[in-house]
Amino acid sequence: MKTDLRKIVIIEDEPDTAEMYAEMMRICGYQVDIFFGGITAVSKIAEQKPAAVVLDIMMPDFSGLDVLNVMKADRNLSEIPVVIVSAKTLPDEIQQGLNAGADVYLTKPVAFTDLKQAVESVVSISEAGES
Repeated sequence: MKTDLRKIVIIEDEPDTAEMYAEMMRICGYQVDIFFGGITAVSKIAEQKPAAVVLDIMMPDFSGLDVLNVMKADRNLSEIPVVIVSAKTLPDEIQQGLNAGADVYLTKPVAFTDLKQAVESVVSISEAGES
């Protein structure tokens, strides 16, 4: 699957938080699409083939872990890197996100430099896989 290396998808149910992450990614030169729920996002990710997904865990319709499970079960989506940004901060919760297939797990509140570094790291790995 050919990904768009300048496209980031953000899945976050809080509009202000989603827009803050989007602005952080735009500053880094990415095109950004925001989805406020996991169900809609999953179908759009397949169409858009983003370089990475920034994903919240706690959402009302479909949790971030549900999104990860769907992505990892679909061979067209399984290679898209995922950066979780969540308020869930307990070691077991973090491990659960990583075990579900997240490439990076960051906790809220997240600093610009941490999000930038995480996304650039997973995108560069993804880009190397495309070569």
